[in-house]
Amino acid sequence: MNKPLILGFSQGKTGFGASYTAPVCLLLRMPPVFAKLHTIMTDNAADPSEPGEGRSPELSGFGGGPGKKRRAIVQCTMTALFAALIAGGTFVSIPLPFSPVPIVLQNLFIVLAGLVLGPVQGGAAAALYLAAGALGAPVFAGAVGGVVHFAGPTGGFLAGYFLAALLSGLIAGVPKEGKTGRGRIFLGTGLGFLIIYLPGLIWLQHIMGSWTGAFIGGFLPFLPGDILKAAAAAALAPRLRRIAADKLRA
Repeated sequence: MNKPLILGFSQGKTGFGASYTAPVCLLLRMPPVFAKLHTIMTDNAADPSEPGEGRSPELSGFGGGPGKKRRAIVQCTMTALFAALIAGGTFVSIPLPFSPVPIVLQNLFIVLAGLVLGPVQGGAAAALYLAAGALGAPVFAGAVGGVVHFAGPTGGFLAGYFLAALLSGLIAGVPKEGKTGRGRIFLGTGLGFLIIYLPGLIWLQHIMGSWTGAFIGGFLPFLPGDILKAAAAAALAPRLRRIAADKLRA
């Protein structure tokens, strides 16, 4: 008999499994967390000139000034938010009858994480998502989880997610005041989507035993959708970067 664990996980004879309602439970529990973090940030921003005024007790044990504490909390909040968005992309998973790789939405949020947050926070958001999935959270395509999926047909694409967030973030840079060049956004977007295919196709070819099968099953059918997602990422990134820069500067 399975023993229920938190967030819909269950531990059985074969390891960790998860119900399809777990991603819903996870996302429903995120808003109160962000609301609490927002309260903490607002309290600490009350009067930066008075370190003892408006200081939230949640931060009393942290070192550094109020500005550094607030910036750290904003960074953690944005990283967690993008990790949740990537996980939320599991609700869009379209299986293809001729391929073991489904059409997903996660790669859009992965690339956006790097474009908006930069390489460190974007990479951290991707790593947090991958770690949650490896531990059994049903956040991979098809609402599944477990480290075993890294050895499956989509394992290379999962590894490519971290590379995509890192590369797109390195090209776009950390969000700062002023506009980021469109060329850097376009380059980061394009290379971010493409690099996912590098480990993805290499591992898929290893699984299928054929480069032709790997390209037909893991590359060609996804190009039209990825072009549309890349266009959406390039359009959204500049605005989101300005919002992120404002939050980090405030």
